[in-house]
Amino acid sequence: MAINDLYKRCNICIADTTVPGITFDSAGTCSLCHMHQRWERIFPNNQAGATILQTKLQAIKKEGQGKKYDCIIGISGGRDSMYLLYMAVVHWKLRPLAVHFNDGFDNPIAGENMLKAVRKWNVELRTVTSDFRECKDLKLVDLKASTPLLNNGTDVGIGAALYSTAYKEGIKTILFGQSFRTEGIRPLAWAYFDGDLLRNLHKKFGTHPLRPWKPHDAGYHLGVKEMFFYSVVHRIKVFSPLYYCRYVKNEVQDILQKEFGYVHTGAHYLDDLYWSLITYMHRVKFNIDFRLIEYSAFIRSGQMTRAEALKKIEQPDRVLEDDQIISLCIKRLGITRHEFDTYMNRPPISWWHYPNSYNKMKWAQPLVWLMTRLGFFTQVVYDKYFSIPFK
Repeated sequence: MAINDLYKRCNICIADTTVPGITFDSAGTCSLCHMHQRWERIFPNNQAGATILQTKLQAIKKEGQGKKYDCIIGISGGRDSMYLLYMAVVHWKLRPLAVHFNDGFDNPIAGENMLKAVRKWNVELRTVTSDFRECKDLKLVDLKASTPLLNNGTDVGIGAALYSTAYKEGIKTILFGQSFRTEGIRPLAWAYFDGDLLRNLHKKFGTHPLRPWKPHDAGYHLGVKEMFFYSVVHRIKVFSPLYYCRYVKNEVQDILQKEFGYVHTGAHYLDDLYWSLITYMHRVKFNIDFRLIEYSAFIRSGQMTRAEALKKIEQPDRVLEDDQIISLCIKRLGITRHEFDTYMNRPPISWWHYPNSYNKMKWAQPLVWLMTRLGFFTQVVYDKYFSIPFK
């Protein structure tokens, strides 16, 4: 059988066999579309969804009575997190503490968006700034490890900042501005979150010591043990309200522009300049295109036609893969272009080949399922880790 005979693309979205773990039914519809349909039933964005959302918001307000804040919202200055902050303050009348994790690669446009928004709505912004020596070292660790998890350090840093700030302030709910209807769900092979994996990679490839974990200042520590501490012992929940909302990208952008003068960063993910380098490396080294996931979500939610999506992916996203930004990122890492090219030329490796905590997660799956049912984790994240094969 020829290699091309094994290639398939979904007949509804544009996801294809380059997406790890994807399967197709006899009609040619992919497993990600079926998963999306299931989530549509679990998280309706109609009147039934509005009722569910209102019940959850009332619970958050009740939990926050007598406290300065009733929730934490992680913000980046991008469209999704800015819209969540807008909805939380203006429409839902929550009292959030906005938390931003700065790893030294922030887009200045996104920074201005955050400042304008919190000033407009009188929200406290707390910026958790990493030690740049740690951040830079962890990004180099990711390059040396040669896996697709090129932002593992920052992802763990963001999560650790949110959980440790919630612990410090006695806040029980963290809100995330994500929606499967506009982002889809990235396969684990491409986007696996594991603080224990990060620590193991740092032991192997790192050069700068990581500061130790403290409950109120977690740094870059958010493995299984720390997640148990925050989620099980201290009962801090995560919630994605936009799952229950109608979210149309262009409409949201217009609302934010009118509200506080929001300026689009030019591309999704570009609130973090490092995503220029990540996107370039994903395409060239790993044959990964996140647009397969994102555009497929837009197709399913009626915000893009399949023909439009197929046309767009014919060429790289040159706005996101900006050569000047990529050069800036390389310079900020303190390496030469030649050194960067040596990392590019290393053979790709799956994160699975390094010590990680996935088997511990599988062992704890019944507990995670129960925590999901109780609202500590979202069903989408549970399905990503336990319902979709990744190898």
